[in-house]
Amino acid sequence: MGSTGSGKSDLAVALAEQLGGEVVNADSMQFYRGMDIGTAKMTPEERRGVPHHLLDILDVRDEASVSGFQQQARAAVADIHARGRRAILAGGSGLYVRAALDVIDFPGTVPAVRRRLEQQLEADGVQALRGRLRSVDPVSAERLGDARRIVRALEVHELTGRAFSSFMPERRYFLPAVQVGLAVDREALKERLAARVHRMVEAGLLEEVRALDARGLRQGRTASRALGYSQFLKVLDGQWGVADAAADTIAATRKFARRQLTWFRADPRIGWFDWQDPQLVPKVLEHIGKLGG
Repeated sequence: MGSTGSGKSDLAVALAEQLGGEVVNADSMQFYRGMDIGTAKMTPEERRGVPHHLLDILDVRDEASVSGFQQQARAAVADIHARGRRAILAGGSGLYVRAALDVIDFPGTVPAVRRRLEQQLEADGVQALRGRLRSVDPVSAERLGDARRIVRALEVHELTGRAFSSFMPERRYFLPAVQVGLAVDREALKERLAARVHRMVEAGLLEEVRALDARGLRQGRTASRALGYSQFLKVLDGQWGVADAAADTIAATRKFARRQLTWFRADPRIGWFDWQDPQLVPKVLEHIGKLGG
């Protein structure tokens, strides 16, 4: 795990080759079929024959679900282990990683309650809902920045009478695991992320967004908000030029990377390794051998 652009996917493949493993995707945007360029999804050639699970499992109109992912990820891990292989979870979506690894229960959802809260969001604005959340769950009110997650936190409290934050208990593994984080040089990462966005544009990101738009991207509650995709929808609408969309994507991606690092740094179980260390793979293998056998 680690920030976007830190090399998680490459490391996962290298470890799988050495350990007889298979990779389980924990990047929520790589669940979507057709969202390839903008999510830096590995091509089949880049996967080098290593089986990957939970890629391309959703249509862009579908909403990603942490609880649904938890069930699918654990089923994939159980299947991999049953065949005598090693499961290697890879991704930067922090809540999804914890959902797969830790003992966490996720409450259900009631569509009518969700719709009512969303209507209140449209009518009153995100700050009004944040104020309501602060009165029942101040921890989540301060931590959550996304309007959709604030709605979810209010829904959970209404349905269960419990704070949304109470569903993130002590860090306790569901199955034994070894966590590896990629520590980055932040200035170098900033430049790398900018270069990556420019490569995405050159590789046809606008055309990819255009094709997905025809398949219902705007109707997707999760996919339409993805980094790069929301910006390039504005290009299709004539609101921005390509350069504007690229610049905004770079800024948003850098901000997202900072949030990822903050999330992962809070977990004391993660062993951190220099992302640019030429001996990265053998050092990580040694670490796994010591902790996980």
